[in-house]
Amino acid sequence: MKIVIAIDSFKGCCTTFEAADAVERGLRYYRDDVQVTKIPIADGGEGTVDTLVSALEGEFKYANVLDPIGREVKAKYGVLPGNIAVIEMAAASGLPLLSNYELNPLTTTTYGTGQLIIDALDNGCKTIYLGVGGSATNDGGVGMAQALGVSFKDKSGQEIGYGGVELSRIETIDTSLIDSRIEKSNISILSDVKNPLCGKNGASYVYGPQKGATSKTIELLDSNLEHYGQIVKEQLSVDVLSMAGAGAAGGVGAGLFAFCKAESFSGVNKLIDLMHIEDYLKDADLVITGEGRIDSQTINGKVPVGVAKKAKKYDLPVIALVGSIGEGAEKTYEHGIDAIVDIIPSPQTLEYSLKNGISLIESTTERTMRLWNTSEKSCHKKLV
Repeated sequence: MKIVIAIDSFKGCCTTFEAADAVERGLRYYRDDVQVTKIPIADGGEGTVDTLVSALEGEFKYANVLDPIGREVKAKYGVLPGNIAVIEMAAASGLPLLSNYELNPLTTTTYGTGQLIIDALDNGCKTIYLGVGGSATNDGGVGMAQALGVSFKDKSGQEIGYGGVELSRIETIDTSLIDSRIEKSNISILSDVKNPLCGKNGASYVYGPQKGATSKTIELLDSNLEHYGQIVKEQLSVDVLSMAGAGAAGGVGAGLFAFCKAESFSGVNKLIDLMHIEDYLKDADLVITGEGRIDSQTINGKVPVGVAKKAKKYDLPVIALVGSIGEGAEKTYEHGIDAIVDIIPSPQTLEYSLKNGISLIESTTERTMRLWNTSEKSCHKKLV
């Protein structure tokens, strides 16, 4: 029996590598002679760099950059064969870099993300994949653009400061000093976000609260992004206000569209293609995927559905192991998932579940495979 394991990380519990190893151990408990192919996978967010560097034999690079509140931090990114850079925005501008009391999208900046792009260019990379999940910012990518050499000046001709609160001051945008290598590079956004820049479905209203925005600051941030979008449209002839995905990562999508001529791709689909997952599915018997929480959002570019869609090309059954099942999870059945199995067998505290997640994945895998075997035997008897 040949089984492909393509499972995402369980946030706060284990990485995609640890999850895949746990599933394999569970399979061995069930039957030691099973043939296993492990494909750690991500969707453009946390774990993307580690996943691609490991799978494609790349290397890690490190750069000293500014974090969202201007402190210097050492950020990691990857360089793949062919001088292809893979960057996680969160490494420089992400929520994990801040404590709860430091969250403030009025002042946080994407400047460090721009510095990572410059470092990748310095290392000879002309193709850059940028995963934009987990940002702590809402500055429309202005900080990133400033790091690339773009100037944003107010009425008095002074350069604006950092953060979403500063966007309302923008009067002129000068791109004459942007790093010339940007024009010769291909920058791809890895994201499952299609939100517009502004409005009730925009960056500020949908994602602002998790970054520390209050109801009042959300309105201000949205208004400031609207002003910024209008200036970009008038002076650069790029209508970021009408572009799907411009609201990704606090509007960094808009900045990448406007200043880097970036294109946006589904993170999980791009990773699946880069890692040639289909080559492993062609002669498989079963696919095991999963993530920390499966719900209605999983169909919007998350790992389990991305993997399942590829598996269905070969008529393969797909089982999703998950940490929790949320509202709307049943929608995934229409997108290739055949069964969802919660790894929590009885009521437990979140602390217990996170601490023991790996062993829970192991035991759940074994239990699931024994049930699978029973089903297979039953079907065989009926056919005979």
